[in-house]
Amino acid sequence: MMGAGKSTVGPVLAKSLGMDFVDSDREIERREGKSIPQIFAERGEHGFRLAEFKAIKELAGKDLVVALGGGAIAEEEMPKFLSGTGTVIYLVAKPETLIRRIASDSGRPLLSGLDDEERREVLDTLLRQRGSSYETASVRVSTDGLNPLQIARKVEEKLERRKL
Repeated sequence: MMGAGKSTVGPVLAKSLGMDFVDSDREIERREGKSIPQIFAERGEHGFRLAEFKAIKELAGKDLVVALGGGAIAEEEMPKFLSGTGTVIYLVAKPETLIRRIASDSGRPLLSGLDDEERREVLDTLLRQRGSSYETASVRVSTDGLNPLQIARKVEEKLERRKL
């Protein structure tokens, strides 16, 4: 989910694992030559999701840590596709944590122009809609009250346990 820490924790985790990091949103912006809000404004969410899926397909299966946009896994075929190409990690955070983390971020099209109460309603709705997709992740880590290094360490611990 947006604000869970994917783009912040991803580089920390990648460095620790000796891998490269890619933020799928930044990759889409690089490929399209436009910001995510611009893509949403010009093509709508569906147009953005098409560009997102293309980028993710090209990144999948490579030796990378990839931070996906919060809605990526909620697309119909994405959970099955992702689980077949790598380990999916769900960074879980309470709505209050998400709101606090994204309070000053104006680059989130689904929350643009909303006050804190409206943002919470949208986040609650998105969590309900996407919850079953998020739960398909093979690793889940709560991020509430933790810094990026602590979160990355918890992810690493869970990845190690999976190898045993």
